[in-house]
Amino acid sequence: MGTFDLRRFDVPEKLARSAASDWVSEVSAHGQSGVFSTALSGGRIARNFFSEVAVQVKDRRDFLSAVHFFWGDERCVPPTVPESNFRAARELLFDLVSVPVSLIHRVRGEDPPDQAAVAAEAELRRVVSDYLADQPILDLVLLGMGEDGHVASLFPGEPEEMMASPAVYRCVTAVKPPPLRITLGYPALAAARQVWVMASGPGKESALRESLAPNGRTPLARLLRLRSCTRIYSDCKI
Repeated sequence: MGTFDLRRFDVPEKLARSAASDWVSEVSAHGQSGVFSTALSGGRIARNFFSEVAVQVKDRRDFLSAVHFFWGDERCVPPTVPESNFRAARELLFDLVSVPVSLIHRVRGEDPPDQAAVAAEAELRRVVSDYLADQPILDLVLLGMGEDGHVASLFPGEPEEMMASPAVYRCVTAVKPPPLRITLGYPALAAARQVWVMASGPGKESALRESLAPNGRTPLARLLRLRSCTRIYSDCKI
């Protein structure tokens, strides 16, 4: 089983601030040496994260000029509706720090799901140059965690052959609305250089505890076993 680096916080605001500061440090360390690819998440704690990043980089001109933004998952909805993961990032981060459109590679949730998944994979392969077992290697993936231990839009109960699919992005039907979604698959998440999980909010203690157990059966537990190390930021009391 892979290892994990669990970082504990007493409130979500501190969690988001710490994760944002660490993310900004990663971007700073990368400098302007080439593409830095990051995949963003949705959810409440992601909104806090975006706001914190915007505060921390607002006076640093061109700080994000080498950062290419992708998504770990997206709902199959137009980019203008509240359910869109892209919309949250645009309103709370991109518009505030003037991220160029050329660096934003959103999943087109308004298109037919199969078509959108194929296009998202092609775009990621176009930008990212390093590969592991034919999976494009993202530099850093941010994920949330649901009450059932799901990450991105990888939910419990999928058949083994679906979980093992080599598709970089694939369509899923979620157990919560909106049901149609597009998500990075387990192989793509396993190939990323870094994966940070922000497990925040009441009602998630049991799922996180299960995920960290050696024989855990949640999607997060599966991801931890696929990777050598994963960082987890959490305000859950476990």
